[in-house]
Amino acid sequence: MVTLASIAPVRIRPRNAMFEHRTDPLLPWSAFLRRLATSTILGMSLIIASLAMGMVGYHGFESLPWLDAFVNAAMILSGMGPLAQPQTNSGKLFAGLYALYSGLAVVIIAGIIFAPVIHRFLHHIHAEKNAEDE
Repeated sequence: MVTLASIAPVRIRPRNAMFEHRTDPLLPWSAFLRRLATSTILGMSLIIASLAMGMVGYHGFESLPWLDAFVNAAMILSGMGPLAQPQTNSGKLFAGLYALYSGLAVVIIAGIIFAPVIHRFLHHIHAEKNAEDE
């Protein structure tokens, strides 16, 4: 008699998974470098979009010239803080919300950029462990 306990669990992997499963072999260097380049381009695109959003906000709410808006947005995005103090209530609200967004964005972007490196390191450790078990 066949019971549910006697049936081996079936692992279904999605075809479009970003990373290989721990039982799969390590990616060749060329594929890994391609994956790293893709994640770096995605991270840099998010940085540029975040910087552009900050520049538009500072230019619109505080009437800062574009170069000053760039400097303030870059300083907040990097965690250093603004150079020009906001003068209007809407500018202060924007600066506060942009600072909160920037703090979270930096963590997310760093995760996106470094995910392939961390995954490869952990995958390498699992591959060595599986080789020792056999």
